[in-house]
Amino acid sequence: MHLDFKIQRKMISFLVSLVALVLGYFIYGRFVERVFGPDERVTPAVAKADGVDFMVLPYWKIFMIQFLNIAGTGPIFGAIMGAMFGPAAYLWIVLGCIFAGSVHDYFSGMLSMRHDGANQPEIIGSYLGNTTKQVMLVFTVFLLMMVGAVFVFSPAKILGDLWEPAAVVESAGQYTFWIVVIFIYYIIATMLPIDKIIGKIYPLFAFSLLFMAAALTVVLFVKWPAIPEIWEGLSTEAMTPKNIFPCLFITIACGAISGFHATQSPLMARCLKSEKMGRPIFYGAMITEGIVALIWATVAMYFFYNDPTPGYQLVAGGEAVVKDAPSIVNVICNDWLGVFGGILALLGVVAAPITSGDTALRSCRLIIADFVKLEQKTIRKRLYICIPLFAAVIALLIWQMSDKEGFGKIWSWFGWSNQTLSVFMLWAVTVYLVRQKKQFVITLVPAIFMTIVCSTFLLSEQIFSLDLQYALIIAAVTCVVSIIWFCLWYRKYQQSQK
Repeated sequence: MHLDFKIQRKMISFLVSLVALVLGYFIYGRFVERVFGPDERVTPAVAKADGVDFMVLPYWKIFMIQFLNIAGTGPIFGAIMGAMFGPAAYLWIVLGCIFAGSVHDYFSGMLSMRHDGANQPEIIGSYLGNTTKQVMLVFTVFLLMMVGAVFVFSPAKILGDLWEPAAVVESAGQYTFWIVVIFIYYIIATMLPIDKIIGKIYPLFAFSLLFMAAALTVVLFVKWPAIPEIWEGLSTEAMTPKNIFPCLFITIACGAISGFHATQSPLMARCLKSEKMGRPIFYGAMITEGIVALIWATVAMYFFYNDPTPGYQLVAGGEAVVKDAPSIVNVICNDWLGVFGGILALLGVVAAPITSGDTALRSCRLIIADFVKLEQKTIRKRLYICIPLFAAVIALLIWQMSDKEGFGKIWSWFGWSNQTLSVFMLWAVTVYLVRQKKQFVITLVPAIFMTIVCSTFLLSEQIFSLDLQYALIIAAVTCVVSIIWFCLWYRKYQQSQK
């Protein structure tokens, strides 16, 4: 009977999803590219070359940096936690990545190129007004500082536990050394020209993440595990008490859609020699991230739902199901890939978040510099921003470590603010497409959907802890107001063009 169970389940959902993502790049990606219309104009990498942030880099290197910038541990940890919701994760990764996330990333990168390498708040302000620009500036800077704080503590904790496993976990001194080491790296990576550290080591880390995903895919085909399929229902035995809507759409951000990416795309927009490489760099990197998330979601579903011992219940003689993402990565990589897998796991849960943290702070420096109109070619003027920026991140980190719930609170607010950032970017791109007389529905639909998701999550999970039905009602009203605002603006704009 158990053999029949395995024969009937052949990872069809995974295979169909994988093919859909690849076809999405070639079919829908080309359509999105035609909507934007890249041309042969001189790019900011050439026109504004300064040898620090604006410079031409090889396309393969830009792709690898862009992939690692937007990925980090997002498509790993998010996909693992999202797999607890069952096969619904497949639908969100595929549909979200093709029709929302990749479109979001492509336009955020291309609009940055069209606006002389402008950062995300500048782009949003150009289409949603100066007040929105100022709000998004504060919002984005705080988000990036949260990323920096989170991605200092989490790898430092892992390294501290590995270095001194017998030490008392609550001991702050256990992690202080690694926090200092990571911070020193952050300072160096944030300050130096983009080709000195980021341009040299990021491709290596990106290759490691891709190789790990490819190796796990090979093992998946060898094991051919029994996992739930989409047609068996969008949910399985609940591994989490949270509601699929809206929590799934916040949990899986990287791999579907993530507002954080809009802060990273301008970094590479300042290094591209031609607009026509935008689709493989921006749309392509997001599709690649979606594939990585799909692989990890499949592995995690096997981890959680496979008969007869879901969640590796008997690992290390334990009885409880392992549920935290870093532990799952470590267990799976060591179990499936051996010693080499353990090294890859270490890169995945330590190196990847560190690289997300340093590019987040680099983006933060550039956003602030653009706002105060302070050139960044000289080291002294970079320090003017970096010193108070790092001081603020250190203060946030100290609070996080002093409060036992600090990490969870920051992570929760990061999840919501991250997706909210995507909402504003999608609405800004929609306004841009309207002004250009192009098919604006490709961003309008994702903008409306993510507006409902973020509003519902804020009301039901973050602030008031309202019952889901009441949160949905208020979110629906918020969405209707947004649509009415857009329709009124659209009508006014059309009249002004006559």
